[in-house]
Formats: sequence, structure tokens, C-alpha cells
Amino acid sequence: MDIGTLIDQIKQHPDYHKAGMILCHNGVVRATSREGDEVTGLEIVVDHKRLSQIISEQKKRPGIVDILIHINEGKPLSVGEDVMFLVVAGDIRENVLETLTDTLNLVKAEVTSKKQYFVERP
Repeated sequence: MDIGTLIDQIKQHPDYHKAGMILCHNGVVRATSREGDEVTGLEIVVDHKRLSQIISEQKKRPGIVDILIHINEGKPLSVGEDVMFLVVAGDIRENVLETLTDTLNLVKAEVTSKKQYFVERP
């Protein structure tokens, strides 16, 4: 999966003509943790039931045409690899920006858990 494929899917939505903006988030594995420790990779676990609920709830917001999310789970990811794609299409900037931010925060807080792998120190 790639972000271009998700954008193409959004453009096939029957209400796409109502969209004035497509906003994308591409989360990647970074080389350090928030605490500054060197990371070699991470693994993601997804609560698919909660993810579906969040997407359904967020799609009901004013002006939102569609929301698509792809999360790379089930295998260790290396630094620089894609973790998550989030694509939101909607009518105006304010609606789309707020929805992307809120959806991303909900997914990070309630849907995904991660296991980071760190550089072993002698």
C-alpha cells in the first residue's frame, strides 16, 4: 500500500466532487525515541474494531467526504519505513485539518500500540 493508492481511492468516492482538499499524513519510523534513545525499528499492533469505530465517527463530521487509513502492522519496521497513512478528504481547510488532527490523535491514543527496538549498548 502507498499513499498514492489511497488518494486514488478517495478520488473514486461518489461524493468526491464535494471535496476542496485532500490532506495526508505519512508516519514513518524515526531513528530516535521521544526520549532520545537510538531506535532500530518498531512493531505496531492495531485494534481494528476501535479503528473502524473512529473512522465511522470521524466521517460524520461536517464537510468530510471520506477518511482512509492504512497501518503497517504485524512485522518489524525499520527506520525510515512507513508506519501509517491517513488520508482525509473534505470541503474546506478548517474541516479537513481539524478532522485529520483529531483522527490521528485518536488512532495514536486508542488504536495502536507499539514496541520499539533499541540499539543495544555494550
